[in-house]
Amino acid sequence: MSSKPESTLPEHHCLFDTAIGHCGVAWSVRGLTRVQLPEADRGATERRLRRGSANPAMGKPPPEVEHVIGMLKSYLAGDRIDLAAVTLDVSGISTFHRTIYEAARRIGWGQTATYGELARQAGCPGAARAVGQALGRNPIPIVIPCHRILGSGGRLGGFSAFGGTTTKGRLLALEGVHLRDRMPLLPGLLPAQRQRP
Repeated sequence: MSSKPESTLPEHHCLFDTAIGHCGVAWSVRGLTRVQLPEADRGATERRLRRGSANPAMGKPPPEVEHVIGMLKSYLAGDRIDLAAVTLDVSGISTFHRTIYEAARRIGWGQTATYGELARQAGCPGAARAVGQALGRNPIPIVIPCHRILGSGGRLGGFSAFGGTTTKGRLLALEGVHLRDRMPLLPGLLPAQRQRP
């Protein structure tokens, strides 16, 4: 009995409303495959979510995906949520990108690292540019928290979601990270700076 190629695994998706707009998730039997942050409108969000799949089908989420959706809604409403235990299906992702994504998942709520620091933590010193490219292709934002990775000197760096760096800054602000209030970057992960009254 032969198994199906990874690219033909059925994948389902659904949309849901959050505090920042219409989001979506996609999943296979192995785990979550994508998270879609809001686009200009609900239709654009669904089109972008469907475009990332070879076998898109709208579906009712199984209980474990419903649980992840609930966690994402809470996170986007400003609750401190730990998504580190969410099961992902990264079967179609290169080994290098997986290594970077695993390292990014170790950066917790309200913490940040630079692209260079993440490269070192992933065992790839000197690969900051490649890290940025990997994060720009991150199919599972928030769960793989690419928004927590900054450019050198505390700059926002890029963000491929609709709204770009404005969306990235918004996600960081949900976690209490306010870049205008930040001290200069120090080696290692940095705790969030609380917003001043």
